[in-house]
Amino acid sequence: MKTLPIALTIAGSDSGGGAGLQADLKTFAALGVHGTSAVTCITAQNPRGVSGIQTVSGALVRKQMEAVFAELRPRAVKTGMLFSTEIINQVAEFFSSVRRVPLVVDPVMVATSGAVLLKPTAIRSLEKLLPRATLITPNLDEAQLLLKRRLLRLEDLLDAAEELHRRFGCATLVKGGHLKLGRDAVDVLFDGRSFTVFKAPRITGVSTHGTGCTYSAAIAAHLARGEELVRAVELGKRFITRAIAQSQLVGRHSALNCFAR
Repeated sequence: MKTLPIALTIAGSDSGGGAGLQADLKTFAALGVHGTSAVTCITAQNPRGVSGIQTVSGALVRKQMEAVFAELRPRAVKTGMLFSTEIINQVAEFFSSVRRVPLVVDPVMVATSGAVLLKPTAIRSLEKLLPRATLITPNLDEAQLLLKRRLLRLEDLLDAAEELHRRFGCATLVKGGHLKLGRDAVDVLFDGRSFTVFKAPRITGVSTHGTGCTYSAAIAAHLARGEELVRAVELGKRFITRAIAQSQLVGRHSALNCFAR
């Protein structure tokens, strides 16, 4: 009988199925990884925006993580929408008490639609979680919020990745997809020793709802499969580029194709 590697997503539910833990679980499945989950929030959401958020108690989030680790210990974990100080503190405390496992933190702060997905009061708590991460994956807006400055050029992305590593002690992937750098979508990884720049042709005319979730989930899946960090990010970049390029029509909206080949 084949044994599947296990990954855990700690994230919010997207009722539209395009982002959040639904996107994470689809990505895990597409990459041959058994997906487990700890639900942090329930959102009323569709491709046009978020109309409601209900948080799960921090205690129940902790119980979900404990249940998964007790019988289905993951080889890699990713976090998405954590939203509240209570939940972030529970996640940080949990990962301080278990044997180290690769942890990818996607510091979800603002949705593509503009909806706030992290309470302003929780940002300081998030900064306590980041040092426990193997990798953090802020997009352009999130990196600017963390650093409190604009990022306008490739050099800014390099500086941002290095500064965030220096501040939090974890490898940092700054995603520059929203930055107009010619025809390519450019991301910068700094692992504490060297920089790696990842480029892929920019794909226009399709929705990018759920790209951050899917990208970080793909990285976590490849870590669960035993890949080294740089290689996992490289394969994650390929995965998200393919998922965007082969987007499919769902209702009146385009959706990422996690099962593209």
